[in-house]
Parts: sequence; structure tokens; C-alpha cells
Amino acid sequence: MTPNVKGALLMMSSMAAFTVNDTLVKVALQEMPLFQLVTIRGMLATVLVYILARNLGALHLNFPRHDKWLVVLRCIAEVSATFFFLTALKHMPLANVTAVLQALPLTVTLGAVLFFSEQIGWRRITAIAVGFVGMLLIVRPGPDGFSIYALYALAAMASVTVRDLITRRMSAAVPSMVVTLATSLTITLTACVVSAFEGWVPVSVENGALVVSAAVFVLIGYLSSVMVMRVGEVGFIAPFRYSSLIWALGLGWLVFDEWPDTITMFGAALVVAAGLFTLFRERSDQAAE
Repeated sequence: MTPNVKGALLMMSSMAAFTVNDTLVKVALQEMPLFQLVTIRGMLATVLVYILARNLGALHLNFPRHDKWLVVLRCIAEVSATFFFLTALKHMPLANVTAVLQALPLTVTLGAVLFFSEQIGWRRITAIAVGFVGMLLIVRPGPDGFSIYALYALAAMASVTVRDLITRRMSAAVPSMVVTLATSLTITLTACVVSAFEGWVPVSVENGALVVSAAVFVLIGYLSSVMVMRVGEVGFIAPFRYSSLIWALGLGWLVFDEWPDTITMFGAALVVAAGLFTLFRERSDQAAE
């Protein structure tokens, strides 16, 4: 299996796992407080990650101090992303929230320009602008279509952008399992502290099963999302991120009887088209160098 094929499979696995997790969480949030759910799911996921990491012999901190600080910063970004995303997910249709996150290739490209001094041409700049227009159509900042929770979705996108940029700066010496375990543990501890003020409710058998299943899928998503940034060519792998929108549309329709309106679908199409064009241009520029 070539690195590109492996990366594409990891990306699709990550997107499918996270979207199934999102669906399970959205159902469970109808009866459970947010931070209670995140705490329980996080404890289960952390234990699973630890057991897997121990069996693989992947738990060590033998990597540069610079990378250790990057792991800490990535954990903070992931905590922020989790809070904003799940809050938006609770109050918005699954496909709408997922569509906003499809702008990630655009925001990561823009972030690389702003913070890493990478150079891009006018075509990619135009594509980024078109993508942001599509995002505005999705969140609809007007009196008829705007929801305050759309701002949470945008904040989640910004947090995930920071997370991915940090991951790209890590050296290959950092074990993926260490990053995954640190992320899961940080989210769990943060949610546990906040949940003490939010209050807990009894967990039904059905909700317990949902949370356990979500923990398994979020583990798969975490691990795949770390690994995918470190294999193959980004220009080849990144387009497979858009498979999450297909999952979100299907699961939103099947589970919640939700289907985005025409304007939202058009906005999502603009975001996806702009992202694909940006990735294509990036790959072409790399091939020309």
C-alpha cells in the first residue's frame, strides 16, 4: 500500500468515525448535559487509548521539548474545538455543522500563509474568498437565517484549523498514540471539572450504549486524524476529507429527518469546490517546484 492510498483510507476512516460519533452524541445530548456526556465518553476513550498504546509499546516521551509544547498546544486547541463543535451540533442540523467544517482546507491554507509565511498565488486566494462566501451562505448571517450557534460552528472550525497547523509542525519523532492519549485525557479532565458546575443526570441504558459507542468511534477518529497528517501527500489526501459531508447528509436524513435547504446546499457546494481547487493548485505548484 502506497503512502497516498494509506493516507486516503485513514482520512476517510477518520471522517466516517467522527461523523458517526457526532450522530450518536447528538442523539444522547437530547437527554444528557453536554459536559457529563463528554466526561463519560472521554473516560472510556482514554482507557481504550491507553490499553491500545501499552499493547503497541507506543507510550514514551523520548522526543524534543519543542514537540512536547506542540502537543500541549494541540490539546488546548482540541478542547476548544470540542466545546464549540458539540454546542453547535446540539442546536444545529448535523449536515449544516459538518458543511461549515468543510472549509478547513481553505483555512489551513490561509493559516499557513499567515503564520508560516507560505506563498500562494492569486488563484488560491480567489478560491479561499469563494469558499468564505459559501460559508456565509451556510451560516446565513441575516435576521431570517442566522443562528447564534452558527458562531459556535465557526469557532470550532477556527480551533480545528489551529489544531491541524500545530500537528503539521510536529516532527515524526512524536508517537501518534501519545498525541491521541494526551488529547483524550485533556478533554476528559476539562469536561469533568466543568461538569461539576453543570450538574449530572441519571444515565439510561440507551444513552449509556450511545456514549460507549461514541467513545469507540471517537477513538478511531482521533487516532486516524493524527496519523493522516503524517503520511502521504497532503494534496492527494486532503480531498477525501469531504467524504464527511456525504456521511452527514445521509445520517442527518436517516436519524434526524434533516435535509439542508437549497441555499445551504449551494453554500456547501461552493466551499467544497473552492477547497478542491485550492488543493489541486497546491499540488500543481509542488509538482512544478
